[in-house]
Amino acid sequence: MSFLYGIDFGTTNSALAIYNEETKEIQETIIIPSLIYFYRQPDPASDKNYVVGEEAISAYLNDDMKGRFIKSVKQVLSRSSFTETRIHNKRYNAADLVAIILKELKERADQLIGEDCRKAVIGRPVFFDDDDVQKDTLAQTRLSKAAELAGFNQVRFQFEPIGAAFAYEKTLAQKENVLVADLGGGTTDFTYLILDPQKTGSKDRKNDMMATGGIYIGGDSFDSAFMWEKGTPYFGKHTQYEATPGKVLIVPKSLFANICSWEQMNFFNGPRIKKDIEDYYYYSGNDRKFKNLITLIDNNLGYSVFQSIEKTKVTLTSADSATFSYHNMDIEIEEEITLPVYEQIIAKDVERIENYLNEFMMQNNIKAENIDSLFLTGGTSMVGSIQTLFQTKFPNVKLNSGDNFKSVAKGLAYSGYLFQE
Repeated sequence: MSFLYGIDFGTTNSALAIYNEETKEIQETIIIPSLIYFYRQPDPASDKNYVVGEEAISAYLNDDMKGRFIKSVKQVLSRSSFTETRIHNKRYNAADLVAIILKELKERADQLIGEDCRKAVIGRPVFFDDDDVQKDTLAQTRLSKAAELAGFNQVRFQFEPIGAAFAYEKTLAQKENVLVADLGGGTTDFTYLILDPQKTGSKDRKNDMMATGGIYIGGDSFDSAFMWEKGTPYFGKHTQYEATPGKVLIVPKSLFANICSWEQMNFFNGPRIKKDIEDYYYYSGNDRKFKNLITLIDNNLGYSVFQSIEKTKVTLTSADSATFSYHNMDIEIEEEITLPVYEQIIAKDVERIENYLNEFMMQNNIKAENIDSLFLTGGTSMVGSIQTLFQTKFPNVKLNSGDNFKSVAKGLAYSGYLFQE
């Protein structure tokens, strides 16, 4: 048998579609959360001191949240400031961390097919970090290295929204001009292209790709905005301290920006920062809410807090209100969030997506009346404000969506033509 893997390495979830090159069908699709958990105390008899995906969540909770929990590792790919992190006296760079997730997907798929498949089409966003060529090159290099470390020696890369488009093409009966929006955890990418079911599997699709673009905003941006507005007050954002008698100051807001960005929270545990936080706590008169910040950092609770934020966001995709609820280690949060309040919190990010879409269409001379259909994919596409954005901007265009978590991987698996160039 001859197989090809289509891999959608995502900020929140990662998926792998197994494509049988002989039958020209997708055999199965695997999806796992893009999570890594390093045990608090590794087993000296094992060379693997971590677990990945769903098991990472269970191990994190069973280990009393004392180990090292890593989420959204995709977002460090383009960060030149991130060189490595040390876990149990071992160094891990960005490629090492990504390779852990890719290897887990590969091992699960290899077990299903009974072979060691080393051929893959791996998705990548149109821009890893907005329109920054240097950062984009760095991210691509790191992702290539990660694929090699995971055991792949035949690799091609495809833009994620093009992958989503090819999955949608399988459902068409006739040729269409399609605007694809792939709204994931880290980025929002657009592709405008001609889809034709008669061309499925063709070797050359370059002329069908009319425009691609993207912006570094996604579901994590919404969660960060929510954490800033509704979460940080419970962790002492407005705490006052008195370092010298009679001089009252407010704790620097930069501390709280760190707990709103997951890639920064992952590595927000240096001795200098901890010393500063302890000093602020002392000079605040042991402020109760600021103590929550210390508890959050010392006990690696970031993921569990963001889980509560995610739950609130998901509830608000189908309800008019939701409760932001978190109760753990004396941290008590219970606040009703209405849909209008949530929409106001994420309004700036949604506006940035809209402004980018307008610019994308203008620069590429794309007119709404020439678009036959819209295809939205990615978990963030389900957010009400995003749905409203597209329905309002394209009132006369059919809006379609596929499997928000598997479409891209399936489309990437259909991109085997890349190996024939």
